[in-house]
Amino acid sequence: MPRNIEIVLLPEQVANELLIKEFASRDLEISIKTITDVIIRKRSIDARSKQVKYRLSVDVYINETPPLLNISKENYMDCSNKQPVLIIGAGPAGLFAALRCLEDGFKPIIIERGKEVRERRRDLAAINKLHTINPNSNYCFGEGGAGTYSDGKLYTRSTKRGDVNRILKILVSYGAPSDILVDAHPHIGTNKLPDVVIDIRKTILQYGGEIHFNTLLTGLIIKDSSIKGIMVRKVDVASSSNEFSMDGKSLILATGHSAFDAYELLQKANVLIHSKPFALGVRIEHPQQLIDSIQYHCTTRNPHLPPASYSLVHQAMNRGVYSFCMCPGGIIAPCATSPGEIVVNGWSPSKRNNPFANSGMVVSVDDNDFKPFQKNNALMGLFYRQQIEQKAYKMAGSNLQAPAQRMMDFVERKLSNDLPKNSYIPGVLSTEMDDLLPSPIVNSLRESLKHFGTKMKGYLTNEAILVGVESRTSSPVRIPRDKDTLQHPQIKGFYPCGEGAGYAGGIISAAIDGENCAHMATEYLKQLKH
Repeated sequence: MPRNIEIVLLPEQVANELLIKEFASRDLEISIKTITDVIIRKRSIDARSKQVKYRLSVDVYINETPPLLNISKENYMDCSNKQPVLIIGAGPAGLFAALRCLEDGFKPIIIERGKEVRERRRDLAAINKLHTINPNSNYCFGEGGAGTYSDGKLYTRSTKRGDVNRILKILVSYGAPSDILVDAHPHIGTNKLPDVVIDIRKTILQYGGEIHFNTLLTGLIIKDSSIKGIMVRKVDVASSSNEFSMDGKSLILATGHSAFDAYELLQKANVLIHSKPFALGVRIEHPQQLIDSIQYHCTTRNPHLPPASYSLVHQAMNRGVYSFCMCPGGIIAPCATSPGEIVVNGWSPSKRNNPFANSGMVVSVDDNDFKPFQKNNALMGLFYRQQIEQKAYKMAGSNLQAPAQRMMDFVERKLSNDLPKNSYIPGVLSTEMDDLLPSPIVNSLRESLKHFGTKMKGYLTNEAILVGVESRTSSPVRIPRDKDTLQHPQIKGFYPCGEGAGYAGGIISAAIDGENCAHMATEYLKQLKH
């Protein structure tokens, strides 16, 4: 059996395998000759003191050979003629649900409103260059979902929902870097994720699954309180006469949190859904060099260290305020899903080598904030969000420019005379966030930024820019389900899943939820046979 120990190293030492063995032999008081291998299990950065260090959790093998790490793909059976499981959405929840269906011996049929991952690039380019939004192909909709082109961070706290390491190993088997198995905050990067997604798609098709791109869910076929199929149409054919049905006795709804029309469809069909709290605010961007100097206590970052990140949280005026989706060496992206709205998010390439560091900084909102939209019932949070996104669009010139303000100017309630260079390609327009965001949000933000400025000396600065609006942190709707069967309480065979249903928050947790829902769906179909 290996001995697990912690080793602390300087950044320039972390890649030195011989030195790691020397540290292990010294720690265990054994000869280095008896150490056959040292396997890193977890790697994290400790920047609490002026001397930044790496902490490694390692397994030391003494006079024994470590087992080979098995990261090969599953050898699935051909499911071409097996019973189908209908899956709406080809994001991480939908894709991992499909893989689990193959594993369980059922045929996954994915319905995706967007395009294949490579074809999405043209529509993303059009957003940045032409300022036009394709409502079915953008940063949120399309193969791989929002995560494919909005960063690829794999960190999650959802360890109770399933085996995180299993999901990471599956990603590695499809081409993700093996470092994600050991890094405390694993990250793939938007330049590498598309190839991973394509490889998953090829596997689904190879073993008899189906994926229908450019296809929109338009209705549920329900009989005797059970799913019997769905109605769909091609996205470029608006006429209802072009709808067609697809049969299936189990349905996994994994649309992501931006599918406004899917929620409307459920509400019109009298399917029970609930309004859900979420968080909304701005995206804040600093020069990466400034964040490095704050976090690493240095003038120039050690080349053996990655660009620094941060995580901030504060309670202000009875509201939670926290950083969200922090992107070192990243870019602020325009993530609207419909014309006439501004939505921003962030992403980083695998090298995280851009000169800026950006992060969402958001404030919790709930039904008390949504009261002006109560007539929309469970969709009131959606309409609250939409109203702010549309206001941001009009305030900044109605051309995909985003409202922006220097950080100190915001704190001091001043319009910025000019704006610093930033990564938001469509451009920014100087505005006052007080005119854009509801007063409870700006007041909570203002108080929190002052607090963060004392916690991270140098963080509160006019070198930083606030860009609005960061509004797609999580779904404003929860689709209820039984905690044991994962089925909707009203409809047998219907499995609300992932971020869009309110049960996940990121690639890994969505993938886990997709697997869980798929397994319950296939177990349900097995029961119907008997």
